[in-house]
Amino acid sequence: MDLASGYYLGVTFLLFAVFAAIVARTYSRKQRERGEAPKYRMMDDD
Repeated sequence: MDLASGYYLGVTFLLFAVFAAIVARTYSRKQRERGEAPKYRMMDDD
C-alpha cells in the first residue's frame, strides 16, 4: 500500500466515524425526547 492509498483509507475511516457519531447522537436524542415528551406536554397544558 502506498502513501496516497493509506491517506485516503484513513480519511474514509475518519469520515465514516464522524457520520456514525452524528447518527448515534441524533438517534439517542430522539429516544430521550420520546421518553420525556409526555412530561413536557403535561407541564405545558397547565
